[in-house]
Amino acid sequence: MKLSESVKSISYLKAHASEILNDISENQKTMIITQNGEAKAVFQDIKEYEKSQETLALLKILALSGEEIKRGEYKPLKTSLKDISVKIKDFKKSFKK
Repeated sequence: MKLSESVKSISYLKAHASEILNDISENQKTMIITQNGEAKAVFQDIKEYEKSQETLALLKILALSGEEIKRGEYKPLKTSLKDISVKIKDFKKSFKK
C-alpha cells in the first residue's frame, strides 16, 4: 500500500464517498482519512479487515503459548500425541457399544 495514495481529507471523503467505497472494495485497499491535517480514521475493505483480525488472533495465541513455555506449562510432544491417541481409541470404543 502506497500511503501517499491512500490519505484523503474528510472533505474529499464527503464529496467522493461512493467512489472511495467502490475503490476500497474492488482493490481491497485501506484508506486513511484526515481532519485538519491529522489522521483520524481508517477505511478498510472488509476482507482485509477480517484477515488482519485473524492474524491478530494467531499472534495472540503465539504470545500466550510463548508465555506458557517460559513458565514450563507444557507437555512434551510424545506425551501429547499419546494422550490424543488414547482419546481417539476411547471415542471409537464408545461407538462400538
